Amino acid sequence: MSNSVPLLCFWSLCCCFAAGSPTPFGPEGQLEDELHKPKAIQTEVKPSVRFNLRTSKDPEHEGCYLSLGHSQPLEDCGFNMTAKTFFIIHGWTEKDDFSLGNVHLIGYSLGAHVAGYAGNFVKGTVGRITGLDPAGPMFEGADIHKRLSPDDADFVDVLHTYTRSFGLSIGIQMPVGHIDIYPNGGDFQPGCGLNDVLGSMAYGTITEVVKCEHERAVHLFVDSLVNQDKPSFAFQCTDSNRFKKGICLSCRKNRCNSIGYNAKKMRNKRNSKMYLKTRAGMPFRVYHYQMKIHVFSYKNMGEIEPTFYVTLYGTNADSQTLPLEIVEQIEQNATNTFLVYTEEDLGDLLKIQLTWEGASQSWYNLWKELRSYLSQPHNPGRELNIRRIRVKSGETQRKLTFCAEDPENTSISPGRELWFRKCRDGWRMKNETSPTVELP
Repeated sequence: MSNSVPLLCFWSLCCCFAAGSPTPFGPEGQLEDELHKPKAIQTEVKPSVRFNLRTSKDPEHEGCYLSLGHSQPLEDCGFNMTAKTFFIIHGWTEKDDFSLGNVHLIGYSLGAHVAGYAGNFVKGTVGRITGLDPAGPMFEGADIHKRLSPDDADFVDVLHTYTRSFGLSIGIQMPVGHIDIYPNGGDFQPGCGLNDVLGSMAYGTITEVVKCEHERAVHLFVDSLVNQDKPSFAFQCTDSNRFKKGICLSCRKNRCNSIGYNAKKMRNKRNSKMYLKTRAGMPFRVYHYQMKIHVFSYKNMGEIEPTFYVTLYGTNADSQTLPLEIVEQIEQNATNTFLVYTEEDLGDLLKIQLTWEGASQSWYNLWKELRSYLSQPHNPGRELNIRRIRVKSGETQRKLTFCAEDPENTSISPGRELWFRKCRDGWRMKNETSPTVELP
């Protein structure tokens, strides 16, 4: 991070407003009304201010608060009275000592909207505001002058990590920046599992759940600073379900971007929603793959719900067994698209193992098999054919085609597996046609 770029961080509201003074959310409402006014009709407001003096090298140290009008000695806050002290005061011309274009405001939760107010009220345009899971209650659907918005800075990027939990949105769900990034869909984050949520509720420690999901935005931003050699990429998509289907892994026309500190301003973008998967801890980066599988059948089997798993084998490492999440349903005699991701860098992919989990391996799959049998009682046999798998890497944008290891055996059924080996770079050739399927 360049030392020439000043960072102004609004991590808590108390850094800006004193206890007991009218706040944007207090009962007195005086400052709230003033802050919500457009620039043209704003009036001067002089709220009480208190300053936070930090002398400890420990970033977790809460510091010492000093209020205007109180004669609290600086020594009480650990200030070194014998050391040289420098005060730098800028002059009238902003361009000679201080440029707003170099200012980067970073706000977490309620602080994200405070950063938005600061950007809206300053005379000039702030360079960038980063909103880390901006607060949702009382801000969802609010007017742009009453919340963080793209108008508050030249570039506003937002991380949403806790937008939904049992009907309560702690973080704001709506897009409020130029780019709005929703890691893992923006709701449940890895490492903050449902068991942790239920357990916290049972023991009355729901605040720990809020911290896990809500503060994940902060950790993702810190990760982008300390692990710059492992950047996480987000991909533009209209909604979370389309991303889960693996449709949105394109970087064409600025459809992908780094997250956190290294996010790049995207021209003519406003409220552009982007998605990615992450790990449970630092470094958060994962590797996204789009998988296109043409599934066809020589029999009309009606609706089926196969449980597919893949294992990817690369030059650097092999993946774990990865589920192919079926967002809607498998379409027969059509190309189905899936999203898988790995925590390891596999290198160049060499082969793929596709497995159809048998019904006996889980009660859920047993129920699916029984339901399918009841809907098709005269055709209990289940067999699909897959000749090739097409793969696209989100991080490298490279496309590969994998062909069935045995061209004469492309059928797969519950409890069986198929092997595919890389057969060429790229996807379908121009003169290639889909397989001919004859139905009985």
